[in-house]
Amino acid sequence: MSEEQNPSPEQPEYDPSSQELPEYKRVESEYDVESLEHLSDLEHVRERPSMYIGDTGTRGLHHMVYEVVDNSIDEAMAGHASAITVKINNDGSVTVEDDGRGIPVDEHPDLGFSTLQGVMTVLKFGGKFSKGAYQTSGGLHGVGVTVVNFLSEWCEVEVYRKGQVYQQEYERGVPKDEVSRSASTNKTGTKTTFYPDPLIFGAAKFSSHTLQRRLQELAFLNRGVKIVFEDERDGTTESYQYDRGLLDFVKHLNRTTEPAHPDIIYIGGEYEGVGVEVALQYSTDFTENVHSYVNNICTIEGGTHVSGFRAALTRALNAYGKRENMFKDLTPSGDDFREGLTAVISLRVPEPQFEGQTKTKLGNGEIEGIVNSAVGEYLNKYLEENPKTAKVVVNKGMLAAEARESARKARQLIRERKGALSGGGLPGKLRDCSSREVERCELYLVEGDSAGGSAEGGRLREYQAILPLRGKIINAYKSRDDKVLANEEVRSMIAAIGSGIGADSDLGKRRYDKIVIMTDADVDGSHIRTLLLTFFYRQMYQLVSEGHVYIAQPPLFRVKSGRDTYYVQTEEEMRNQLLDSGLADSVFQPSPDRSIEGEQMRKLCLTLAGMEEALQALERRGISLKLHAERMDRETHKLPVFHVFLGRLEHWFTTRKDLDEFVAEQEKAQGEQVALADSSEPAPETNGEGNGFEAGVKLHIIELHEVRTINKHLKELREFGFDVESLIPQERTGTEDPRYTLRRGETLTPLEDLRGLLTAVRRAGEKGMHITRFKGLGEMNAEELRETTLDPENRTMSRVRMDDAAAADDIFRILMGDKVEPRREFIQKHALDVKNLDV
Repeated sequence: MSEEQNPSPEQPEYDPSSQELPEYKRVESEYDVESLEHLSDLEHVRERPSMYIGDTGTRGLHHMVYEVVDNSIDEAMAGHASAITVKINNDGSVTVEDDGRGIPVDEHPDLGFSTLQGVMTVLKFGGKFSKGAYQTSGGLHGVGVTVVNFLSEWCEVEVYRKGQVYQQEYERGVPKDEVSRSASTNKTGTKTTFYPDPLIFGAAKFSSHTLQRRLQELAFLNRGVKIVFEDERDGTTESYQYDRGLLDFVKHLNRTTEPAHPDIIYIGGEYEGVGVEVALQYSTDFTENVHSYVNNICTIEGGTHVSGFRAALTRALNAYGKRENMFKDLTPSGDDFREGLTAVISLRVPEPQFEGQTKTKLGNGEIEGIVNSAVGEYLNKYLEENPKTAKVVVNKGMLAAEARESARKARQLIRERKGALSGGGLPGKLRDCSSREVERCELYLVEGDSAGGSAEGGRLREYQAILPLRGKIINAYKSRDDKVLANEEVRSMIAAIGSGIGADSDLGKRRYDKIVIMTDADVDGSHIRTLLLTFFYRQMYQLVSEGHVYIAQPPLFRVKSGRDTYYVQTEEEMRNQLLDSGLADSVFQPSPDRSIEGEQMRKLCLTLAGMEEALQALERRGISLKLHAERMDRETHKLPVFHVFLGRLEHWFTTRKDLDEFVAEQEKAQGEQVALADSSEPAPETNGEGNGFEAGVKLHIIELHEVRTINKHLKELREFGFDVESLIPQERTGTEDPRYTLRRGETLTPLEDLRGLLTAVRRAGEKGMHITRFKGLGEMNAEELRETTLDPENRTMSRVRMDDAAAADDIFRILMGDKVEPRREFIQKHALDVKNLDV
């Protein structure tokens, strides 16, 4: 599940029965040839990025990585790559490297320039349209890595091919130079590094956890391929390699529960040109857990391959049960036979037809019959040869059928009430709203009667309803439907919402457009919120998938300044407010006869904030800014990005072009090629002696990605008249005046370098403020609740979405399942990520 912050207020739908029809505005401008314009591929991608990567938030940001990784995976699927490395660099850029064939670099006859440049800068140009280079592929549109390049502030590609290293750099999709040769090498593959453009993605940052989840999934789906993930920001390193592929995947998915039978059933082979792999195992759980993929793409909406699998499974189990006379009064349905089923379906389809660019549902009609036939034929044989497992599975289906019948009767009792909007049959503790306009109505699920009382006093009665929940509801993950529906709190929610549950649900009958979970921010509140999300995910999936479930986000801080009291939602917003407050009356004096204030002062602080993380990353490498500044190119005023070792000498280069020219000079002088060292080989120790080139000596290149960010902001600092020396403390005697001064009113703060300005401004902003960190809703009275959490003009809510149902299901299994060990591992792995722990 992911959360969408601050969803836009939804307008009520237009009532077609209204007597007054809206008038269309007449456009007065002319419609002629000058009204039409043609955008280049680059311009169109940058103007409409969401058409290509979904959105420009965190989801689209991570999709950029997946597009590059998919190219490497396609090489693995074609049998030419066995190892892939994905690294988040110190500066927030990402590097993806594989040991495949490498992108061709020769001039392409249709383009007139290098094929590598074509792949990186020309849409709909690639090796996956015909089946010469790739039999099957996840990237079928020819836009993937090109779009990544177009949406990056900078991008660089290294190709290892035919014994040589080739490279090209780009700025916002435009090549800086021609493709050039860098050195010789004995390896093959492609290495792509890109930095997402802040103009497109803002300050969004890559999530280590999000990338790890997808990379592990790809390792499961591509048996034997090694995928290494590294995060230089915190030192995280993970390696994924599964020689048993889908069997390891199913074992991983079932790690939180007990298997109902010991063996994992595996079906694999090529059928009518389609590669089919299926692995399945039943567990003691009560939920279906089917994951489906086509050419490594997760088809979360299923499609014809899932339909074929389900049909074959139901037919085979039904046929076995009838042959063995196992059915008495009740015959299990397909849903019954899938209770407790964990399965992974992975297909290799030469010509897949996906529904929409999102590729979440397979539409090939012929695939259903292929999968149905392959799975059915194998299962019929397996059940006959393994009667013990067969009887366990069929008996589990029979128990599920009995529970389904009990749940049906329970649902019938819930439905036996008057019309939903009349209020009849609604829970007595529901404090309903007066409006009957469903599109405006909201139901707040509140933790406890006391909080419900505050919410009751603070709500907008016309369209906000309050339902207090007593204690913790039943764990819908570990309980069968009939047990869940017998729970009083669950029955109250179902009756209040009105749309029904499971297969019987109908969103058209819902009484509210928004279901808002409003709990405290402490341990109990988090637990209740998780239980409620589990219930909605399991029993009201459609309500979640259609975006009707929200989580109330109370503010994190209460700020009292004089007689004013206001609330701040996030840490970042608090920092920005302190900066605004500190800047209000502050004057920065870099010298006695010069002052910076107002808007110029703000721009200076934002520049310093933009480079602070990069400076810290450089220092974590053990590189002093003071010493690095001595290596600065005095013409371009840039710090070196490349740290190079050759022989016993080290060298520093600001640009890749300078580095390539150095290698060419060395090769010319020595009469042989310089070989590039593998990244795993340690750089030699240097003593400053030697000629720099010896037979057999390899070239070691360390790229300081964070220096690119520092150089960008140093250019901005120069516009204010500062250079890199202003960031470095100077040796001074105690009798001298301070180097810089921050003045606010009568208060003077001495500063020894420019890096201290940001902290000093924020500290100045804290003066006169009393800042309290909130724990949650329980500390608020009715007036505060209305102002911060209920009033649509001020509140912040998170919409719960099903962008990754498989990941959400896995988290629920870990946190809510029977086994303790996976939960312990999860807690240990994420312990250091916890902030503001409530004990």
